[in-house]
Amino acid sequence: MSRSIATPAIESQPGAAAARGFELVAIGASAGGIEVLSVLLRALPASFAPAVMIVTHLPPDSPSYLVQVFTHRCALPVLEPDAGERIMPGRVHVAPPGYHMLVEVDRTVALSTDAAVRFSRPSIDVLFESAALVYGEHVLAILLSGANDDGVQGLRRVRALGGTAWVQAPDSASSPEMPRAAIERGVADHIYSPETMARRLAALPASL
Repeated sequence: MSRSIATPAIESQPGAAAARGFELVAIGASAGGIEVLSVLLRALPASFAPAVMIVTHLPPDSPSYLVQVFTHRCALPVLEPDAGERIMPGRVHVAPPGYHMLVEVDRTVALSTDAAVRFSRPSIDVLFESAALVYGEHVLAILLSGANDDGVQGLRRVRALGGTAWVQAPDSASSPEMPRAAIERGVADHIYSPETMARRLAALPASL
Protein backbone atom coordinates (compact mmCIF):
# COMPACT_ATOMS: atom_id res chain seq x y z
CA MET A 1 0.00 0.00 0.00
CA SER A 2 1.38 3.39 -0.94
CA ARG A 3 -0.09 4.66 1.14
CA SER A 4 -25.38 29.52 20.24
CA ILE A 5 -25.63 25.73 19.53
CA ALA A 6 -28.40 24.69 17.18
CA THR A 7 -31.00 22.08 18.07
CA PRO A 8 -31.11 18.82 16.04
CA ALA A 9 -33.12 19.29 12.85
CA ILE A 10 -36.81 18.44 12.99
CA GLU A 11 -37.89 15.47 10.88
CA SER A 12 -39.19 16.44 7.43
CA GLN A 13 -39.49 14.95 3.99
CA PRO A 14 -36.20 14.49 2.07
CA GLY A 15 -35.31 17.62 0.15
CA ALA A 16 -33.95 18.24 -3.32
CA ALA A 17 -30.44 17.21 -2.32
CA ALA A 18 -31.56 13.73 -1.32
CA ALA A 19 -33.85 13.43 -4.33
CA ARG A 20 -31.07 14.09 -6.82
CA GLY A 21 -28.99 11.21 -5.48
CA PHE A 22 -25.61 11.20 -3.80
CA GLU A 23 -22.76 9.21 -5.30
CA LEU A 24 -20.45 9.53 -2.30
CA VAL A 25 -20.99 9.84 1.43
CA ALA A 26 -17.77 11.11 3.07
CA ILE A 27 -17.67 10.87 6.86
CA GLY A 28 -15.19 12.39 9.29
CA ALA A 29 -14.95 11.45 12.96
CA SER A 30 -12.57 11.92 15.86
CA ALA A 31 -12.91 11.44 19.62
CA GLY A 32 -16.25 9.83 20.39
CA GLY A 33 -17.03 9.25 16.73
CA ILE A 34 -16.57 5.48 16.50
CA GLU A 35 -19.75 4.83 18.45
CA VAL A 36 -21.70 7.16 16.15
CA LEU A 37 -20.19 5.56 13.06
CA SER A 38 -21.44 2.22 14.32
CA VAL A 39 -24.97 3.64 14.59
CA LEU A 40 -24.82 5.05 11.05
CA LEU A 41 -23.31 1.98 9.40
CA ARG A 42 -25.72 -0.38 11.14
CA ALA A 43 -28.60 1.56 9.56
CA LEU A 44 -27.42 1.22 5.96
CA PRO A 45 -29.34 -1.36 3.92
CA ALA A 46 -27.57 -3.82 1.62
CA SER A 47 -29.11 -1.87 -1.30
CA PHE A 48 -27.39 1.39 -0.26
CA ALA A 49 -26.15 2.95 -3.50
CA PRO A 50 -23.50 5.59 -2.69
CA ALA A 51 -19.89 4.79 -1.96
CA VAL A 52 -18.88 5.57 1.62
CA MET A 53 -15.46 6.92 2.64
CA ILE A 54 -14.52 7.29 6.31
CA VAL A 55 -11.67 9.16 7.96
CA THR A 56 -11.11 8.81 11.69
CA HIS A 57 -8.28 10.22 13.79
CA LEU A 58 -6.23 7.22 14.88
CA PRO A 59 -2.65 6.84 16.18
CA PRO A 60 -0.45 6.47 13.07
CA ASP A 61 1.72 3.67 14.44
CA SER A 62 -0.98 1.39 15.79
CA PRO A 63 -2.96 -1.19 13.80
CA SER A 64 -6.55 -0.30 13.03
CA TYR A 65 -9.31 -2.77 13.74
CA LEU A 66 -12.06 -0.59 12.31
CA VAL A 67 -12.61 -2.76 9.25
CA GLN A 68 -13.23 -5.80 11.46
CA VAL A 69 -15.43 -3.81 13.85
CA PHE A 70 -17.53 -2.19 11.12
CA THR A 71 -17.84 -5.39 9.09
CA HIS A 72 -19.81 -6.94 11.94
CA ARG A 73 -22.10 -3.92 12.12
CA CYS A 74 -22.76 -3.14 8.47
CA ALA A 75 -24.57 -4.92 5.63
CA LEU A 76 -22.15 -3.39 3.10
CA PRO A 77 -18.62 -4.62 2.34
CA VAL A 78 -16.05 -2.73 4.46
CA LEU A 79 -12.43 -2.40 3.33
CA GLU A 80 -9.20 -0.52 3.87
CA PRO A 81 -8.38 0.50 0.29
CA ASP A 82 -5.07 0.38 -1.51
CA ALA A 83 -3.81 3.37 -3.50
CA GLY A 84 -5.34 3.34 -6.96
CA GLU A 85 -8.32 1.24 -5.91
CA ARG A 86 -11.60 2.28 -7.54
CA ILE A 87 -14.18 3.89 -5.27
CA MET A 88 -17.08 1.49 -5.59
CA PRO A 89 -20.78 2.16 -4.98
CA GLY A 90 -22.23 0.33 -2.02
CA ARG A 91 -18.86 -0.16 -0.29
CA VAL A 92 -17.37 1.39 2.82
CA HIS A 93 -13.76 2.60 2.40
CA VAL A 94 -11.91 3.25 5.67
CA ALA A 95 -8.71 5.32 5.71
CA PRO A 96 -5.65 3.42 6.98
CA PRO A 97 -3.76 4.87 9.96
CA GLY A 98 -1.03 7.34 9.07
CA TYR A 99 -2.29 8.10 5.53
CA HIS A 100 -4.37 10.90 4.13
CA MET A 101 -7.13 9.38 1.98
CA LEU A 102 -8.11 11.40 -1.08
CA VAL A 103 -10.37 11.09 -4.11
CA GLU A 104 -8.58 11.21 -7.46
CA VAL A 105 -10.21 12.70 -10.56
CA ASP A 106 -10.71 9.21 -12.01
CA ARG A 107 -12.60 8.25 -8.83
CA THR A 108 -9.88 6.09 -7.40
CA VAL A 109 -8.33 6.29 -3.94
CA ALA A 110 -5.09 8.15 -3.33
CA LEU A 111 -3.11 7.62 -0.12
CA SER A 112 -0.61 10.24 0.97
CA THR A 113 2.00 10.60 3.71
CA ASP A 114 2.12 14.38 3.30
CA ALA A 115 2.31 16.46 6.47
CA ALA A 116 -0.51 16.33 8.99
CA VAL A 117 -3.35 18.82 8.45
CA ARG A 118 -4.95 20.29 11.58
CA PHE A 119 -2.55 18.00 13.48
CA SER A 120 -4.09 14.93 11.84
CA ARG A 121 -3.14 12.34 9.27
CA PRO A 122 -5.50 11.15 7.96
CA SER A 123 -7.23 14.51 7.76
CA ILE A 124 -10.96 14.99 7.40
CA ASP A 125 -10.41 18.26 5.53
CA VAL A 126 -8.24 16.49 2.95
CA LEU A 127 -10.91 13.88 2.23
CA PHE A 128 -13.78 16.38 2.09
CA GLU A 129 -11.96 18.83 -0.16
CA SER A 130 -10.84 16.20 -2.66
CA ALA A 131 -14.31 14.61 -2.67
CA ALA A 132 -15.93 17.99 -3.36
CA LEU A 133 -13.68 18.62 -6.35
CA VAL A 134 -14.58 15.29 -7.97
CA TYR A 135 -18.20 14.68 -6.95
CA GLY A 136 -19.50 18.26 -6.69
CA GLU A 137 -23.22 18.35 -5.88
CA HIS A 138 -23.31 14.56 -5.58
CA VAL A 139 -21.26 14.39 -2.38
CA LEU A 140 -22.74 14.29 1.11
CA ALA A 141 -20.15 15.15 3.78
CA ILE A 142 -20.87 14.25 7.40
CA LEU A 143 -18.92 15.59 10.39
CA LEU A 144 -19.23 13.75 13.69
CA SER A 145 -17.92 14.01 17.24
CA GLY A 146 -14.37 15.28 17.71
CA ALA A 147 -12.13 17.48 19.83
CA ASN A 148 -10.65 19.86 17.23
CA ASP A 149 -11.83 21.73 14.12
CA ASP A 150 -10.69 19.31 11.40
CA GLY A 151 -13.39 19.08 8.75
CA VAL A 152 -14.62 22.67 8.92
CA GLN A 153 -12.66 23.85 5.87
CA GLY A 154 -13.60 20.68 4.04
CA LEU A 155 -17.31 21.27 4.67
CA ARG A 156 -16.95 24.82 3.42
CA ARG A 157 -15.46 23.47 0.19
CA VAL A 158 -18.16 20.84 -0.16
CA ARG A 159 -20.91 23.44 0.09
CA ALA A 160 -19.12 25.88 -2.23
CA LEU A 161 -19.11 23.21 -4.94
CA GLY A 162 -22.75 22.28 -4.52
CA GLY A 163 -22.51 19.38 -2.09
CA THR A 164 -24.36 18.91 1.18
CA ALA A 165 -23.03 19.04 4.75
CA TRP A 166 -24.52 17.22 7.73
CA VAL A 167 -23.16 17.82 11.23
CA GLN A 168 -23.81 15.88 14.40
CA ALA A 169 -25.73 17.85 17.01
CA PRO A 170 -23.11 18.92 19.58
CA ASP A 171 -25.35 18.03 22.51
CA SER A 172 -25.31 14.41 21.29
CA ALA A 173 -21.50 14.28 20.88
CA SER A 174 -19.11 13.07 23.58
CA SER A 175 -16.57 15.55 22.13
CA PRO A 176 -18.65 18.45 20.79
CA GLU A 177 -15.82 20.76 19.71
CA MET A 178 -15.62 19.59 16.09
CA PRO A 179 -19.34 19.78 15.23
CA ARG A 180 -19.68 23.00 17.24
CA ALA A 181 -16.90 24.62 15.19
CA ALA A 182 -18.68 23.70 11.96
CA ILE A 183 -21.97 25.14 13.16
CA GLU A 184 -20.46 28.33 14.53
CA ARG A 185 -18.67 28.94 11.20
CA GLY A 186 -21.83 28.45 9.21
CA VAL A 187 -20.85 25.36 7.19
CA ALA A 188 -23.65 22.97 8.23
CA ASP A 189 -26.68 22.45 6.00
CA HIS A 190 -28.36 20.18 8.56
CA ILE A 191 -27.69 19.34 12.22
CA TYR A 192 -28.85 15.90 13.31
CA SER A 193 -28.70 13.56 16.25
CA PRO A 194 -27.04 10.21 15.38
CA GLU A 195 -30.42 8.47 15.33
CA THR A 196 -31.96 11.00 12.95
CA MET A 197 -28.85 10.99 10.79
CA ALA A 198 -29.00 7.19 10.56
CA ARG A 199 -32.65 7.31 9.46
CA ARG A 200 -31.86 9.95 6.85
CA LEU A 201 -29.00 7.93 5.44
CA ALA A 202 -31.06 4.77 5.26
CA ALA A 203 -33.76 6.68 3.36
CA LEU A 204 -31.43 7.85 0.57
CA PRO A 205 -32.37 6.53 -2.89
CA ALA A 206 -31.29 2.92 -3.47
CA SER A 207 -30.14 3.76 -7.02
CA LEU A 208 -28.79 6.85 -8.75
